[in-house]
Amino acid sequence: MTSEIHRPLLSTAVERISSRILPVFAHTFLFSKPKEFRLRRLCMGALFGAVSGIALFFGLMYKIPMSIALKIIFACVFVGLCAVGGALSTYFRCAVLLMFPSMLGSRGRAYIMLIVMCGLYQGPISNIYNNVQNIAFSMGCNIELQIEHSKVMWKVVIDPFMQVMQSIVDDKGKFQDEAKNVTRNFQSIREEVMGEYGYNTLNQESALKGKSTQEIFVAKTMLRCEYVVQQGIDRCRDWFHFKWQDCMETVKAPLISHLLCVPMQFHFLCDVMRVMTPWCKKEIPVEGNFGQTYDKINTSINSLGEDFSTVLVAKKTKQQSLLGVEVLPEEFTEELRKSFQEKKVFVEQVLEVFQVLLSCTFVLIFYSAFDYARQYCQAIRFDNKYITTYFRQIDARRKKAGKRYLLPLKKAERGNFIYPWSLSIHPSELKLVTLGLLKVCGLALFIGIMLAMDWILYRIFDIIRRHTFTEYSFTSSHQIEINIGGQSMLATLLRKTIGAFNTSSNLDLMSSNRHCLPQPRALSWEEYLWATGPVLIMALMCCLQVYSNRLRRVICAFYFPKREKRRALFLYNLQIQRRISYLDTQRKRLMKRGKPQRTVLSIISSGFGRLGFKLQWCCVCGERQRGNQGVECSVQDCQVAYCPQCWRDLGRVCFACTSYTQYDIDESESDSDNNYPE
Repeated sequence: MTSEIHRPLLSTAVERISSRILPVFAHTFLFSKPKEFRLRRLCMGALFGAVSGIALFFGLMYKIPMSIALKIIFACVFVGLCAVGGALSTYFRCAVLLMFPSMLGSRGRAYIMLIVMCGLYQGPISNIYNNVQNIAFSMGCNIELQIEHSKVMWKVVIDPFMQVMQSIVDDKGKFQDEAKNVTRNFQSIREEVMGEYGYNTLNQESALKGKSTQEIFVAKTMLRCEYVVQQGIDRCRDWFHFKWQDCMETVKAPLISHLLCVPMQFHFLCDVMRVMTPWCKKEIPVEGNFGQTYDKINTSINSLGEDFSTVLVAKKTKQQSLLGVEVLPEEFTEELRKSFQEKKVFVEQVLEVFQVLLSCTFVLIFYSAFDYARQYCQAIRFDNKYITTYFRQIDARRKKAGKRYLLPLKKAERGNFIYPWSLSIHPSELKLVTLGLLKVCGLALFIGIMLAMDWILYRIFDIIRRHTFTEYSFTSSHQIEINIGGQSMLATLLRKTIGAFNTSSNLDLMSSNRHCLPQPRALSWEEYLWATGPVLIMALMCCLQVYSNRLRRVICAFYFPKREKRRALFLYNLQIQRRISYLDTQRKRLMKRGKPQRTVLSIISSGFGRLGFKLQWCCVCGERQRGNQGVECSVQDCQVAYCPQCWRDLGRVCFACTSYTQYDIDESESDSDNNYPE
């Protein structure tokens, strides 16, 4: 941090301030000759470089993702190089110090802007994201709650039916036993109806073939009736025959036995029973639909005789969820959380990129500082517009020697120079301040929009939380009782089937969506301060940038005093040449412009002048003339105003209304700057 060149005897402002603030040994060390304190200067430069390297490392590489071992290795190498640069290079020490005023410039504002972007992400953007995520989770929770309620209601409706079906499945073995029992009991009826007994089957099969069950049963009934009558006749005849033999054995007299046993020969009386045949055809009750009924019952009994089996099949249909993947209802919230987590990981990766850019901003700041030092030493016109102490010393010596001098500057010349100790902002500096403030205003507008959006969304979500609380009440009660009496086969079957519907249930469920309500979060005042504070700092930096830019020249002048002396001498000689041609330049400019044209603005200005409000500006230096300070041209219709100083410099002559022929001016004269070797 020491100067490499011996200072002149005439002290500068920096030396005067140093002598008042620092101890004597420190002041002597800082402004000593290059050959003095070489070892100390080398050690202090190395220490300054090492400290600067540590600061640059923490600003540049601390937040870049890498392992701790690599960070330690890189830190040692980086700090070592900075220590070597600080010990051996004046450019390096100068550039490091120039970084501090450069931080108040555009590079520093870029660094602060990246901090603002990180603060926006961690503040309103992150809060908006979390609140929206909370609302999404709340919607998912309400959807799951509705699904659970639908499950409960569906279970109440479907459970009785499922119980009946399950009861039937469980009683499969009993149903098979009952079916076999019914089949066995019906077999006697089948044999009775379809059996070939009770009549003479000889030559009857062909007669009954191809007939319906009704016709077959009627025919068999008639055959059985005829067969019964014939059997009665045959038994009656056998009885008469048996009694004849018994009577003959009892009465032994030949003639008498025949006479007495003659009635036993009246077997023709048995044919009287044939009168029953017509009665059978008319009176035996055989219903007209008996055959059809028998066929249906026979088919049903045959079906019951087969193996009885029951299988309960429940089909579940999967639907595609809103997230594009097939998930169970209970996994909806989890999938929603995973989806938000993936987006959050992406945003965090973008934030890491911002962190890397934030670190790289230090490189740009260092490059900007080093580039300023390089141009300061190479380009003599670069940022050479300051009225420095040496500039004043040169002017004082010339004034004392009776030569042409510059100070105080004329009004038209003040726009080309900057007074380093003046608090007023130069017009050239005002342009940078205005551009910086416009950028800050744009950023502030964006931050305001984000904060307003966050507040509006918080209010909306809070209203949703306070007005969407819902309580659910589910009440269900049903009781089914079916009593089937009797001990018949049909009664038994009905008791085992329809009787399974004898169920009862009671449901009384209270529920609410309190646990599903969103819990929006508002930003704290610390987060508001973190989001808006850097913007205020950027606005302050825009104003302080004017003075920090002036400080850069002071730092370079401290490290390169001989170069600063040559720059001040060049600027003074250049302005002397401009001062020599100042009057001729202003005369030619005014004569070329001529009389001002009558415009709308001039008409308005003259109108205000008649009312006592004069709006006049000096045509030479552009300064506004208040009241009657300005000097107006006496020529009619000229209306050109001058300030008193410019009027005296021009010899009290208005050249705006003077032609070239009236005033002899050498056109070969030029107000261009003379080029001085560096």
